[in-house]
Amino acid sequence: MQDAPVKNFLQAIISDDLASGRVTAVQTRFPPEPNGYLHIGHAKSISVNFGLAEANGGKCNLRFDDTNPEKESQEYIESIQADVRWLGYQWAGEVRYASSYFQQLYDWAVYLIEQGKAYVCDLNAEQAREYRGTLTEAGRNSPFRERSIEENLDLFSRMKDGEFGEGEKVLRAKIDMASPNMNMRDPILYRIRKIAHHQTGTDWVIYPTYDYAHGQGDAIEGVTHSICTLEFEDHRPLYDWFIANLPVPAQPRQYEFGRLNPSYTITSKRKLKQLVDQDFVSGWDDPRMPTISGMRRRGYTPQALRKFCEMIGTTRSDGVVDVAMLEFAIREDLNNNAPRAMAVLNPLKVVLTDYPEGQVETLSASNHPSREDLGSRELPFTRELYIDAEDFREEANKKYKRLVLGKRVRLRNAYVIEADSVVKDAAGNITEIHAHTIPDTLGTDPADGVKPKGVIQWVSASHGVRAEVRVYDRLFNHEAPDRGDADFLSHLNPESLKVIADAVIEPSLAAAAPEQGFQFEREGYFVADRYDHSAQQPVFNMTIGLRDTWNEGA
Repeated sequence: MQDAPVKNFLQAIISDDLASGRVTAVQTRFPPEPNGYLHIGHAKSISVNFGLAEANGGKCNLRFDDTNPEKESQEYIESIQADVRWLGYQWAGEVRYASSYFQQLYDWAVYLIEQGKAYVCDLNAEQAREYRGTLTEAGRNSPFRERSIEENLDLFSRMKDGEFGEGEKVLRAKIDMASPNMNMRDPILYRIRKIAHHQTGTDWVIYPTYDYAHGQGDAIEGVTHSICTLEFEDHRPLYDWFIANLPVPAQPRQYEFGRLNPSYTITSKRKLKQLVDQDFVSGWDDPRMPTISGMRRRGYTPQALRKFCEMIGTTRSDGVVDVAMLEFAIREDLNNNAPRAMAVLNPLKVVLTDYPEGQVETLSASNHPSREDLGSRELPFTRELYIDAEDFREEANKKYKRLVLGKRVRLRNAYVIEADSVVKDAAGNITEIHAHTIPDTLGTDPADGVKPKGVIQWVSASHGVRAEVRVYDRLFNHEAPDRGDADFLSHLNPESLKVIADAVIEPSLAAAAPEQGFQFEREGYFVADRYDHSAQQPVFNMTIGLRDTWNEGA
């Protein structure tokens, strides 16, 4: 059963179009350029295009608008397909490519020339900018604008055959150099690029521009609602001009919605690529990156990302969304669904002096406080344990709810213990705590009525497994890192990654599958690394803390 359509202005348009009979079925498309990895903004676009198609019983195509082979690659194509599938969507039919339509686009360009609506121009890039005018000053016609149809056909054919060098000639639409919309001032349709294409090889040395290929690809595929982000609003008159002036098989319409701009985040592909190329991050899928693959590796769930996109809504205007909303959606999803486990990130040994040496007691622990369906696990309990060094003090005030000399604390899912003494090294550092168990406190309070101060996590020293834990935080420490005059690199958070090489985890965690997420009790949410984790060398990435520390005290 399909969910009811989410109410927003795009859904209202679609509902009206279906009711009026303008369309009988909904066809959308997601048209990424394969020149980088998808990011959080694309997740919004995916949810809008695929979500509207699903909600209205329609179809959504995945089409790569691959018109610039210089910056595109098969790696990006494969990563984009994986991201769409991971988010839980499936495109209609086969993957499509604008490059599959190159012959048709060329034939339609010839048609425009024959209709006197396109011409070959010899202006170089600098001259073209001069002739184009400004926002307040009309452009001037190119001196090559009135070439004859025959000459233009000949030159365009020779461009296709490779007779001219890059930048020597372009094909332009003949529209209006005085238009107040700069996009309508005789835009370029084709430019010469003597570079192999990842799909068509060396078949072509001229390539269509995105503006030209975009709408015609929609028309070829029978797209009914071509949904773009707001920066394409000024391109819509050009989109409509092509549809009106070419013998296309369908009449798609373009609509725009506000793009997703989260705080503390950049979504410029160019700047994200700079982070990768200059080794500020380990790659496009570094868990600090706002790419879908990075968020996946960090332990974000597709359900949480889709929920977040639903929470922020779809509007006609751009705006900055507090990244805390995304983090809230992640926490909520993981709180409800992540199994619990114990890990000690800063190990300090505890010796239970009254507990028999060599004895191993198997305790049972629920995997989730409110999800019986997630079952339980076994915890080996032994004389020597590890607790987190932050959970012990020799002396503390009453607000400290952890282990203190002469005081009691409960070990999660186990006994109440009381600290008796410490062992220190020559530098005065505590290396070991000696404590004793309080009898008959497994699942019950002490019989003497002296209750423990708090509850802490622990791991058996002999059965725990050493693990690498990567503690991640926001990549930028400024809410708007790429706005204004400052270099966005100056806002990189130096605390965005801390690697803990000698954490100790409960033994069941070593068997976790890559990408399996957990709540490490009292620490946060963590996920087994997608690539580096193994039972022999466990590696966990911190997804997010248990609470929002960025806004504390705000």
